[in-house]
Amino acid sequence: MVQPIRVLIADDSVRTRDGLRVFFATCPQVTIVGEAPDGQEALRLVALYRPDVVLLDLHMPLLDGFQV
Repeated sequence: MVQPIRVLIADDSVRTRDGLRVFFATCPQVTIVGEAPDGQEALRLVALYRPDVVLLDLHMPLLDGFQV
């Protein structure tokens, strides 16, 4: 059995995070492990959950996608 791809979503827009979550809910090979509203929280969640993929918004408060 193939393990699902573990994804973390980091975006300051609730609507974007919600939309991505709904989209990936239709993909059984993807599991959303966490969501972050800013760069600092994204870094914390990456250390905690160790996702395979992080979807980063380039323009977020505290730390942007480039800084993360």
